[in-house]
Amino acid sequence: MQNKGKYYLTTAIAYTSGKPHIGNVYEIVLADSIARFKRLEGYDVYFQTGTDEHGQKNELKAQGEGVTPKEFVDRVAGIIKEQFDLMNVSYDHFIRTTDDYHEKEVQQIFKRLYQQGDIYKGSYEGLYCTDCEAFFTESQLVDGKCPDCGREVHPAKEEAYFFKMSKYAQRLIDHINSHPEFIQPVSRKNEMMNNFLLPGLQDLCVSRTSFKWGIPVEFDPKHVVYVWLDALTNYITGIGYRCGGSTEQFSKLWPADLHLIGKDIVRFHTIYWPIFLMALDLPLPKQVFGHPWLLMNGNKMSKSKGNTIYADDLVDVFGVDAVRYFVLHEMPYDNDGNLTWELVTERNNSDLANILGNLVNRTISMSNKYFGGTVTNTGVTEPVDEELKAVVSACRDKAAAKMADLRAADAITEIMNLFKRCNKYIDETMPWALAKNEEKLPRLATVLYNLVDSICVGASLLQPFLPGASESIFRQLNAQPRQWEELNQTGLYPSENKVTEKPQILFARLDENEVIEQAEAKRLAALPVPELELEPQLAEKVDFETFCKSDFRAVKVKACEAVKKSDKLLKFTLDDGTGTDRQILSGIHKWYEPETLVGKTLIAIVNLPPRKMMGLESNGMLISAVHKEKGEEALHLIMVDDHIPAGAKLC
Repeated sequence: MQNKGKYYLTTAIAYTSGKPHIGNVYEIVLADSIARFKRLEGYDVYFQTGTDEHGQKNELKAQGEGVTPKEFVDRVAGIIKEQFDLMNVSYDHFIRTTDDYHEKEVQQIFKRLYQQGDIYKGSYEGLYCTDCEAFFTESQLVDGKCPDCGREVHPAKEEAYFFKMSKYAQRLIDHINSHPEFIQPVSRKNEMMNNFLLPGLQDLCVSRTSFKWGIPVEFDPKHVVYVWLDALTNYITGIGYRCGGSTEQFSKLWPADLHLIGKDIVRFHTIYWPIFLMALDLPLPKQVFGHPWLLMNGNKMSKSKGNTIYADDLVDVFGVDAVRYFVLHEMPYDNDGNLTWELVTERNNSDLANILGNLVNRTISMSNKYFGGTVTNTGVTEPVDEELKAVVSACRDKAAAKMADLRAADAITEIMNLFKRCNKYIDETMPWALAKNEEKLPRLATVLYNLVDSICVGASLLQPFLPGASESIFRQLNAQPRQWEELNQTGLYPSENKVTEKPQILFARLDENEVIEQAEAKRLAALPVPELELEPQLAEKVDFETFCKSDFRAVKVKACEAVKKSDKLLKFTLDDGTGTDRQILSGIHKWYEPETLVGKTLIAIVNLPPRKMMGLESNGMLISAVHKEKGEEALHLIMVDDHIPAGAKLC
């Protein structure tokens, strides 16, 4: 295979504040599909990902857990790596910003930038968001809150070092104008130019003194290097950049061919990072691609909203490749994608089970039924064969054109079109009819040969996206993946080769109701407490009129029992004073046995919309108090005097 040169690809490094949800993991899967496709094309790929570990948020979380910051980030970095590995990601290097070589090099970079006059000492006063570890001005806030995460901000002032951003601003503007491919999609470029660069850049705070969990400034150790100068430089330190003399690997790989990041951090990667590189006299990355978000039921995933889905939960139900298929195929190029358990089920059944899995299974089964598994090209052709071969031989270049623009979803569509054409070919040639006429058996043999040969091409192109399924297909067809130069050709499957005797199901059809029940069980299991997220701060204020719409009632427990197949759920039959029993499900079995609650008078909010849990309908929510008790969550149902009648309204 011809070597087409190096290709250095990075993702954003994941922040070690907690387990990443599927929206975070989507980025690493997309990057993996790009890296694998580039390898297939013949590039020498180096794929780096990792974790961002310093900062005040992690310092506070470690304090809350009673461990050191290093112990905390070690644990979370392990969780993040497990999620990436679960998704069959083929990264070459996993960098951690607590790696010794990275920390030492960040100190040297900071000192160099200070010595050459790009960094100076001052003080910063503004509105600070702890979660984002960022200062904002009053005008930058949205409804008085952080413009990035929507949380509360608070006034803060501290001594800090600053980077002179304006010194390099015009040079960056010129670069963006002369390199239209640098920021993609174009909408991200327009946003950076119009909202940040053209109005003028403020100097950037690059050190902190209000917390200790960071890389100390070597010549002023009461300061720690602030997050972005620390985190962004991983892209060069991880491949051997050294202020005292860089490695051969760095000289080979830099500049990066692609930084793949989420759209919410485009500003840091297309303004701060290029300016840092200019100050270090290094070339800029060739392209920064800000991918859209993966939403859950149309909303951004958030633990506080209770709509977070994790990769391992999805894999437990659908398998790795079905999850990879969904996040890669269903994500638009420029707009946010949407994930629901129902949508993943539908795609699994319609695309993977019906189109791909059924094709492979039928082809192998017919080869075994009619020819004992031997696949032979007898050369008995008809015009319909050429139509199939035209689609197959054109697929490689069509998929490559899409991937050149990072349109993974469109590339997968081209490959699925190949498999659809194979299914159509079966309908056109009707192998079952040919098998009834002995004189047609040579023709039947060629039909099955063409199918096996075409599937091999499709499976080879599918490898970057569904590596596990592709491997299974080749194993069942007793074949090897094709080289890039062979993928625009047909007729390369060795004649007289034998397929497996017993085809394996690639993707099983799933029952949507069963999937939803499993999803609800996983959602409940993920909650730290059954109905409320335990938070140290007060919730945001609501107006009095909104509060008055909540209908709180006294309810009496007529019956209570554990829900089958659930470790958490109890099913309550309640008298709410209306004369009709009310059913509420509550995940409190950890704290209460059902028989102890019969006859008690509780408080419930009764005008919530019904929701399904484990196939059962819950109409309302019982009110509980949650708190920490000996370091663990404790829960107590709110119980009232039994003299209060069922249905009495709280006001």
